[in-house]
Amino acid sequence: MSETLARKEIILNFGPQHPSTHGVLRVLLAVDSEYVRRAQMHYGYLHRGFEKLAEHKTYDQFVPITDRLDYISPIFNATAYVMAVEKLLEIEAPERAQYIRVLLMELNRIASHLIWLGVLAIDLGAITPVMYTFREREVIVDFLEEVTGARLTHNYMRIGGVKQDLPHGFVQKVLDFFEGSFFDKIGEYDTLLKNNRIFLARTRGVGRITAEEAVNYGLTGPNIRASGVNWDIRKNEPYLIYDKLDFDVPVGKEGDVYERYLVRLEEIRQSARIIIQVLKQLPEGDTMSSDLRLYKPPKEHIFDNVESLIQYCYLAMEGISVPKGEVYLRIESPRGEIGFYIVSDGSNKPYRVFIRVPSFANLCIVPKLAEGRLMADLTAIIGSFDLVMGEVDK
Repeated sequence: MSETLARKEIILNFGPQHPSTHGVLRVLLAVDSEYVRRAQMHYGYLHRGFEKLAEHKTYDQFVPITDRLDYISPIFNATAYVMAVEKLLEIEAPERAQYIRVLLMELNRIASHLIWLGVLAIDLGAITPVMYTFREREVIVDFLEEVTGARLTHNYMRIGGVKQDLPHGFVQKVLDFFEGSFFDKIGEYDTLLKNNRIFLARTRGVGRITAEEAVNYGLTGPNIRASGVNWDIRKNEPYLIYDKLDFDVPVGKEGDVYERYLVRLEEIRQSARIIIQVLKQLPEGDTMSSDLRLYKPPKEHIFDNVESLIQYCYLAMEGISVPKGEVYLRIESPRGEIGFYIVSDGSNKPYRVFIRVPSFANLCIVPKLAEGRLMADLTAIIGSFDLVMGEVDK
């Protein structure tokens, strides 16, 4: 006599890990054998109250705090924020400062994608690629440190421009790197993975998202472009000097993990193209606006006496008073659209700040993609989205 064993769902925790490791995300899974029946996302392990904190800081004081949102590509957070404040002030950074902003953002985009590529490979069992990607990333991080003074949280952007000009010899050094063997190095990453049978089996057809689903769920960045939606803010709504640059927007078709890999790999190449153009077109000029409201004395300024120095210090601490109004400004980060909505009441502190971060919107589709898939596929799906939980838990 045969017995029929009743199948029973098991509830498992997929994470979280320690806060110092990659990604602090808890996914509550209902699994039947190795298959996921339901998935529930739990956020908040890195919540720090950024938006509320902004209301208690002057516009200047909040600039370094933005670096702690997406700490993998902090240049983008700060750039989006200072551009939003500049829009409220109705000022524009000098042309040279705009070129420098684009240069550092594209360097940061490459560094971010290289981390993602190496970590995704590790998640799927391939150890070697991360050794290659970090080889080039280390050089790029050195470039960022040379300009900003920091390797991770740079605090380089300023309302009205940038903190300081590029160091002597920097332009040629970066040109030599990207016009050298950099494009060949990208081919090395691809060679390690594109013909690897295990990598292909773990990524092709896994986590497929249609163009309609990508739009409905609010996906942005490489994740929506991998599904066939040609949307890149740098092209569709050009800002800074992107309309002066020649680059392509890689767009996929399948919308699966493998397509998201291909799109980001091509984005690295396109960012390198942008960097070379910026360095060759870089104009001379100031790196900071001369608007008197920014309270930045010229380099040759000499304070006549102690009282004038103290007066300037008080003005600097008081910060910039921004006219009443509200503004939303968005740019294209490595993970998608990051935008700052700022409401000003005319004081030196924001009345309200709302931050639109790409990782949170990109995560919302994960429960749908997880249903019916193997638990091992969930690792590939989540890894392919290039999440930074610091901005999700803002």
